[in-house]
Formats: sequence, structure tokens, C-alpha cells
Amino acid sequence: MVKTASSIPLLILLLTFAIAMADSSSSSAPLNSESAVHIVYTEKPQQNEEPEAYHIRTLASVLGSEEAAKDALVYSYKTAASGFSAKLTPQQVAEISKQPGVLQVVPSRTLQLHSGPGIGKLH
Repeated sequence: MVKTASSIPLLILLLTFAIAMADSSSSSAPLNSESAVHIVYTEKPQQNEEPEAYHIRTLASVLGSEEAAKDALVYSYKTAASGFSAKLTPQQVAEISKQPGVLQVVPSRTLQLHSGPGIGKLH
């Protein structure tokens, strides 16, 4: 009986914590919570423009400001491909797809390598 009585305060504490976390996560969720990272393939920028500046300018034309574009930009591809990855909502994906110089917009995917006994060993 003593074990049950001492575990009740712990249970109440855990429930209170869970309720507080659920409440705070629902109230602090951003309005554009449906945003996801997309890769935006673009034409190469003009000779006199830095790739990242071109990417930010392209993003800003849809997001409304350079600051919003910098916040959404995840990575700027400059060597093997021309483009960038950014956090975009479905509506923003549709808008940026229509911008001059944008070739293709695709969702970013994370692939996981599978390994196990004998896989990847060079003998």
C-alpha cells in the first residue's frame, strides 16, 4: 500500500507535465505549420550575382521580404547544381514554381541507409 501512495504524487506530476506540454505546443504552433523543406532548382544566376543572393531574391519575391527569405532558406546549392532548399508551405511552392528562373520544386526527402551483418564490408 505504501508503494501505491508514494507513486500517486509522481503520477499527478507526470500528468500535469503532459497537459502543460500539450497546451503549450498547441498555442505556440506557427500558423504555417504545414511548411516543409523543398528543393528549388533554378537557372544559374547572372555572372555578376552571387548564387545565395539570387536564391534569397527569388525566395523574397514569394515570401514578401528578404528577412523572411533568409529565415526560410535552409541551404544554397552552388557547385554541382543551382538552387536552394527552403521551408515552404504548399501555397508558397505553387507560387515559387511560377517564378522566372525556377526550373523545378521537389519535396526534400531523407533516405536512410540500411546496414546489417556483412553489408558494406569490403573483403
